[in-house]
Amino acid sequence: VVAVFTGKANCPYYAKAELLADYLQANLPDFRVHKITQHPDKWEQWLHDICETNGWEHRQSPIIWRELLDRGGKGLLLGGVNDFLEYAQHYYGITSMMLSEEMLDIAEENLQAYIEIEKEEEEIKSLIKPLQIWITSASAPTCYQLIPLLANGEVFGMTTDISIHLLDSDQFKEVLCGIVMEAEDMAFPLLHSISAHTEIDEAFIQADIIIVLDDVLLNCEVQSVGNSIREVSDICQVYAPLIEKNAKSEVRVISSGKTFVNLKAMMIMTYGPSIKTENVIAVATSWESAAKATLARKLNTNAAGVKDVIVWGNITGCNYIDLSHAKLYGYNCAIWGPANFPRPVLNMIYDSEWIHSEFLSAQSSLNSRVSHCVGMLPAHAVATVLRYWYHGSPPGEIVSVGVFTEGQFCVPDGIVFSMPVRFQNGNWKVITELEISETTQEVLGRLAHELIQEKLIALREIKEIHPYGADEITS
Repeated sequence: VVAVFTGKANCPYYAKAELLADYLQANLPDFRVHKITQHPDKWEQWLHDICETNGWEHRQSPIIWRELLDRGGKGLLLGGVNDFLEYAQHYYGITSMMLSEEMLDIAEENLQAYIEIEKEEEEIKSLIKPLQIWITSASAPTCYQLIPLLANGEVFGMTTDISIHLLDSDQFKEVLCGIVMEAEDMAFPLLHSISAHTEIDEAFIQADIIIVLDDVLLNCEVQSVGNSIREVSDICQVYAPLIEKNAKSEVRVISSGKTFVNLKAMMIMTYGPSIKTENVIAVATSWESAAKATLARKLNTNAAGVKDVIVWGNITGCNYIDLSHAKLYGYNCAIWGPANFPRPVLNMIYDSEWIHSEFLSAQSSLNSRVSHCVGMLPAHAVATVLRYWYHGSPPGEIVSVGVFTEGQFCVPDGIVFSMPVRFQNGNWKVITELEISETTQEVLGRLAHELIQEKLIALREIKEIHPYGADEITS
């Protein structure tokens, strides 16, 4: 039997019941005590909640019940101090002879001890510096799928606490509160806190990481591409100054979603000139993973064995899936080798017509499939990139990420372009030593043109909004 005692820390009757319970536990082999001491200011609400949960009626301190360990259930309510005294007298022939003055002294000691313990706990909490993660458009399915991936310790490590802040408009407040409650109920050891925010002025306070999930409508029948780009520009015009004002100086910004991920990253840099360009990236991993899965199905193998597929260009627009450096590991065929022995993917697909016709032409359907996924794939993509950013990508492997261009692979400067990188020591580096063919170089030129056009349209919108300060912003 376990007897549960709970009451106000300064309650003399709780002190009397507690002392008798300690005596019973010390002298009876099968009697165990569990104490829950509550601060006087929190007692009334706690008592109301526990009674409502268990269907009990009790109004004073303390409240005592028995936990029947071998039967489960809600436990058996004993009642208050008088009920417990009668129980102890009836079953064990033991009662308490404590005087009122002793009860008051012990109650005072209980309160002081409780205050000291609370103070120690607060000091310990103050020493914990959780990673502050903000997620925009947090009502999106991707966010719902992403939270468990961030909180389980695999992304940042099993010794890093995190605090997650969900940001969205006021119309999604109930959705955000539901996500917060569900995440709290999962009781992740490393999830220090999770909160919902609908006030834009509060956004990105002390942020270490910002994950931008905002998407805009892409339907030519509803609005033009120019209007969609203006909408992206408007969103980033709000976010970027707040990031500069509220976030930490080394904040890392990840642009994800189904539309304009390159442009979002670009416009955040444009409107937030003090944000370091190397700390803003666009995620291409969803398209990379989907391409690997397509190849694996063709080769009847595991997608995990397909490596170094490169996504070039406009991630959520016109991109190019490059297989010229792709490798295959662990493939079961006539030629055997060790597990780390790679085979060029192009050599393993003997149907070259499939590569040039079906695979390349299937990129539009691949884009459509990725764009219409319900959230699991993009959530995994964001979590994967964050893990690489903090702990490094697998040695020797290529990762595709949208980054600010500085002339790599002859791509024009000043746009966000997906290209091959490696993550190491908390940073990323473009793999400029990678050789590309003349044909690929021509494709990159066409892809860059689309992104330049997007940027020009966006800058034109800026000039309309800031006719006198446009040159300073665009520079």
